Amino acid sequence: MSYVIHGATGAQGAPVLAALRAAGKPVTAVTRDPGKLPEGTPAVAADYASAEELARAYEGADGVFVHLPLAAPDDRLAYAAHIAAAVAEARPARVVISTSGSFADAPDVAGGTSPVPADPAVARLIEGVAASGVSYAVLAPKLFLENLLLPPVVGAAREEGVLRYPIGTDFPVSWVSHLDVADAAAALLERPDLTGTVPVGQYPPVTGPQLAEAFGARFGRGVTYEAITPDEFGALIAPLLGEPTAAGVAALYRTIATLPDHAITPARSAETLLGLAPRTTGAWLADLGI
Repeated sequence: MSYVIHGATGAQGAPVLAALRAAGKPVTAVTRDPGKLPEGTPAVAADYASAEELARAYEGADGVFVHLPLAAPDDRLAYAAHIAAAVAEARPARVVISTSGSFADAPDVAGGTSPVPADPAVARLIEGVAASGVSYAVLAPKLFLENLLLPPVVGAAREEGVLRYPIGTDFPVSWVSHLDVADAAAALLERPDLTGTVPVGQYPPVTGPQLAEAFGARFGRGVTYEAITPDEFGALIAPLLGEPTAAGVAALYRTIATLPDHAITPARSAETLLGLAPRTTGAWLADLGI
């Protein structure tokens, strides 16, 4: 029996793998690049496009950690269906899903119709796993602190003393690190009594100037916050991520800007249910040695 970790060499899966290994738990990585895994880590090759391969990877597992990879919308929908079918067939003891910051629910905005529908692929994944009857939980982060490490963002903060990001100056966000999501995922894999959606992130939420203050304290210099438009941000990151991905990111931030905030609901948060306080921005920077 083992915990099966998707994306075990990536930004989200690797910290989950590390957290479980540190706790002495048996792990199996689902990865296309086993050479990047820690030495001695068992690995299995299973394609998101094959429900049969995924089912073989999940068979007999104590738990599965999964999140959808970046891909074309139709591919993501297919991947979600395949993962759900594999879970229904193999019936691992537990599944923990990360929404990766996608909208998993349509939030009630000012008592009216939400302008933010759920991500279709994430919704299909959650609905499919829920329908299988397998014990599951959904981790719902908002925005990852690691986004701030994109070279145009952290570079300007370090060299110019300006943290530029496409969030309004006074707009509060429950930022969260991949490390916090990993801690919550590792805990939830062993808590079959906790089901449904578990938000994870800083609460109270923080604003851009508060982020800049934390960066300034870490860098030992003054750092101010500058809100830029989603399109300006897209142009900054396009050379790194490519035009299509950058356009999708810009669209996400245009959507976020329609909301009153981007904060978690604390009543069912990982801190409330699991006792896992998320890292502050300063503590996260220190943990990474930035």
